[in-house]
Amino acid sequence: MVGQVSRRRTRSLEPQADTVPGVTGIRIVIGIVIGAIVLIALVPMFALLDLAGGGDGLGLCTDGLGSCRTSYFDGPELVGLLVVVLLLLLMLLRAAFHIRSLIEQRREAEGAAAEFGRKPHRP
Repeated sequence: MVGQVSRRRTRSLEPQADTVPGVTGIRIVIGIVIGAIVLIALVPMFALLDLAGGGDGLGLCTDGLGSCRTSYFDGPELVGLLVVVLLLLLMLLRAAFHIRSLIEQRREAEGAAAEFGRKPHRP
């Protein structure tokens, strides 16, 4: 059929009312988790800056750097604690991304079902 213009159905770009707060909430959680990861990763730098400024290094050296007497395990203990916290935050971030993906897939399925006039399949 030469000369006919094919009409494609386009999906509505308007988000569904019930999924918008979920996606927005997940995006807020993702932003907070990323911010927390950055802050936790910067803790050693803050400790060094505090020591350089004459402070106690966030509790590592109570009498300042000149008379700092710490055990051999203070540094590795701090590193271990920071690694555990970072791993927990990364797991939370992965879970938030997975939940966001599930919500977006459901929204796309509902949009495709509405386009063809049938009810969406929900497992």
